[in-house]
Amino acid sequence: MADFDPADADLSLASLFAGWALADELQRRLGADGFEDSRFADGVIFQHLVTAPVTISTLADLLGVTQQAASKSVADLQKRGYLSRAPDPDDARAKLVTLTPRGQAVIASARKHRAAIELELQESLGAARIDAARLLLIDVLHHLNATPALRSRRVRPPT
Repeated sequence: MADFDPADADLSLASLFAGWALADELQRRLGADGFEDSRFADGVIFQHLVTAPVTISTLADLLGVTQQAASKSVADLQKRGYLSRAPDPDDARAKLVTLTPRGQAVIASARKHRAAIELELQESLGAARIDAARLLLIDVLHHLNATPALRSRRVRPPT
């Protein structure tokens, strides 16, 4: 196999693969913390529940999916102990989706590990390079008009 020249790497693929590698490392660490059943995609739902419970229909709107698809995802997360459903006190027909203590714990664990991974990268590669990489990626998001989704927590895997 020929030597790989990093200068030949496509920016979109390099950033995508780096993101995947970071996500894989995070998943490995979450598994070691007892969250081996957690998945990267779970965070797409969790991001909408961190501040307050929401109804299935609101969650579906936030995710840009049907109520049936949102309900299926919630049922899976409920089965794994990350979410619960309870009657909405304001609407007897609706159910509120809430993070369980296990759901809150996996989020806390993920935050802890993301910070630790970043610190390890700073120690290995230099804090200035890590800060520059973050700023570059944020600038790319600005350039591509992708920051509104990030700000509004409407982060989702690409279509």
